[in-house]
Amino acid sequence: MTYDESGANSMSSQDDRFERWLHDAERRHLADLTFPQLSSGLRALSSTYVERRRRLGEGGALDGAGKRAAFALFYAPLHFLLVRAIVHALPETVLPQPNGALVDLGCGTGAAGAAWASAFAHPPRVVGIDRHPWALEEAARTYRGFGLTARTIKGDVATIALPQGPASILAAFALNELDDAARDGLMPRLLGRAAAGDRVLIVEPIAGFVARWWDRWKAQVVAAGGRADEWRFRIPLPALVAKLDRAVKLDHREITARSLWI
Repeated sequence: MTYDESGANSMSSQDDRFERWLHDAERRHLADLTFPQLSSGLRALSSTYVERRRRLGEGGALDGAGKRAAFALFYAPLHFLLVRAIVHALPETVLPQPNGALVDLGCGTGAAGAAWASAFAHPPRVVGIDRHPWALEEAARTYRGFGLTARTIKGDVATIALPQGPASILAAFALNELDDAARDGLMPRLLGRAAAGDRVLIVEPIAGFVARWWDRWKAQVVAAGGRADEWRFRIPLPALVAKLDRAVKLDHREITARSLWI
């Protein structure tokens, strides 16, 4: 089922912690980059995601200051806004879970994990897992910026031993970067954790070419008692995100994603 959350403007992107976090990222990443250089980095990053996906497994998305800045200043805020909107639309995602951790698989800058964790009335501790050192440094800053108790771990999300439950496990915009064998090996582990009482939220872009495996995963999650959704939100974009969106001729007046929840 597709949910049109055009009324999501009530989830204001002007939250103080979000604004401070984004301002800090802009200050750091734009200290040595001009806006044209940032725009060029975003074009290169978008090309990697769309046309050169084989390079994702090699770290191609973060192989330069321009790409890293574009990831932190464009995609990270979009991921935060998307995941925050999704967890508000799925109220069961923020039901209390005593003494639990939120495991942020393939955490990147930590934006998606921070969005989910900060939606709890009493935020859980966060464990961010990623294989890229730069991403882990950014994630640590993000978690601190949102006042979250967190630690980061360098590792491969497909094979790393997950923290013991109870846990809420998030894989946001990460599984599409794994090769088929690694992703297929992760699926039964996540379903097993859900069967043991943990909560699992998977978020990916709607574009079919990004996740050709989606329908197979969707069938398994739904068969296990979970749900699959497609989301479309109209949320005011931060000024720099909107400016970059125009400069690179993208269109995020409506931001979209699909999710699996169990």
